[in-house]
Amino acid sequence: MKRNLLKTLVVSCMTAIMLVGCGNGATKEDKTSEEKVVVTDVRGEVEIPKDPQRIVDLSGNSDILSILGYKVVGTANSDAYDYTKFPAYLEDTLSGAEILGYSMQDTMDVEAVMNLNPDLIVISTVQEKMYDQLSEIAPTVMIQLEALDWKEDVKAFAKVFNKEDEANKWLADYETKAKEAGDKIKAEYGEDTTYLSFLASGGQFFIFDGAGFGSVLYEDMGLAKPEGMPEQSDISLPVVTYEGLAAIKSDYIFLIATQEDLAQLEGNAIWNSLPAVKEGKVVVLEASPYFNQGYSSIGRELLVDEIGDMLNETK
Repeated sequence: MKRNLLKTLVVSCMTAIMLVGCGNGATKEDKTSEEKVVVTDVRGEVEIPKDPQRIVDLSGNSDILSILGYKVVGTANSDAYDYTKFPAYLEDTLSGAEILGYSMQDTMDVEAVMNLNPDLIVISTVQEKMYDQLSEIAPTVMIQLEALDWKEDVKAFAKVFNKEDEANKWLADYETKAKEAGDKIKAEYGEDTTYLSFLASGGQFFIFDGAGFGSVLYEDMGLAKPEGMPEQSDISLPVVTYEGLAAIKSDYIFLIATQEDLAQLEGNAIWNSLPAVKEGKVVVLEASPYFNQGYSSIGRELLVDEIGDMLNETK
């Protein structure tokens, strides 16, 4: 009986030690997983997880979060022409994430956000009216986006998440790549050769200058603007008529359009009279994804790789 009692006591002690050890390990693990940091966004200070694992981004900048080393579980980086799918240039980056809407919408499905069990939510000021509802689900960071300077958006995200080194390296690498691609095109097509990019939509022509595709050409790659360009002063693209389009003297044209808009354009006498059109120096691109691609950091990086090949197809 004494032997059985001793055996029971030994087993009980060992069990207790194991439980205490396991308990201490779980407490430490829980504490690590719940470690918080305080960041500053548009509204002030916000306490967020130090290493968020389930980010929902409604701001339309899931590509920037990817650059900074994060992967989102929910996103509003959907295609501008079909909110149910990813734009082609972000399919790999956002693979596995759930689409919750389009980033220019000011409200989205709160229940769908909740069902993803996020530990961090990111929005822009476009979704400000959702802030109170979303902050009840998880810590919510709100970013003020720039109208015409996409690099400032990258830096703004980096500052909030203390990832400025990563952002600066990515931007430096991108600038080097874009300049090299531009220099190669200038060497092949001429220093003074001009390029125009525009979106044809509903009989109107939206000219890319200081944003999107245009800023990739002019600011990033250093290619020349044509004469007669309307200047872009805010986020809205300048709009011209057929006559305004004819007034822009460009050697090469990047035309972004749906099939319907392309057919309408090609049936117009003014369009067909343009020198670039008559000489076959027009690159035709589908509205999806190219309308939005120049507004995405990752999209821009892909464009600088593609534009030279696009031009080669006009030869």
